[in-house]
Amino acid sequence: MNQEKLVEELVREVLKKMQMNESPAVPKMVVGGGEEDLNPETDYPLATKRPELVKTPTGKKLKDITLENVLNGKITAADVRITPETLKMQAKMAEKIGRYQFANNLRRAAELTMIPDGRILEIYNALRPYRSTKEDLLEIADGLEKDYNAAVNANLIREAADVYERRGILRTEE
Repeated sequence: MNQEKLVEELVREVLKKMQMNESPAVPKMVVGGGEEDLNPETDYPLATKRPELVKTPTGKKLKDITLENVLNGKITAADVRITPETLKMQAKMAEKIGRYQFANNLRRAAELTMIPDGRILEIYNALRPYRSTKEDLLEIADGLEKDYNAAVNANLIREAADVYERRGILRTEE
């Protein structure tokens, strides 16, 4: 199968799932206000029930995401990345139905969208057992907070540093 046909098949499958609302990776919205008015019972899923709120990170409307626009280059990968606003909105919806831990996960994810992929991989590797000292992890946490305003993730890494210390899985200075 040539590359163009493969891309076309993939796009058709994504669009099909979007219409059936099966895909969690549907481009989400950037919302300017009205968050308090959202009701999980009547407004979820937003892409289906409140499409006027759904925009891509580049400001395109959900209706602009079509196979034709993908194939002719009007829609790029930048147009379908999830936005921090979307994740925060989903977190609020999760809280409204009592899913607090899931809401916290969504808030962490919202912060992570602002951090370069390479840095996320570095942090991931640093969090593997015996890879970092406690000081290394605390430095990462401070950097997340200072450089990316990622306080929720910074607190998670500080908590991990304490847990790693209790479990004896920190790297020891040589």
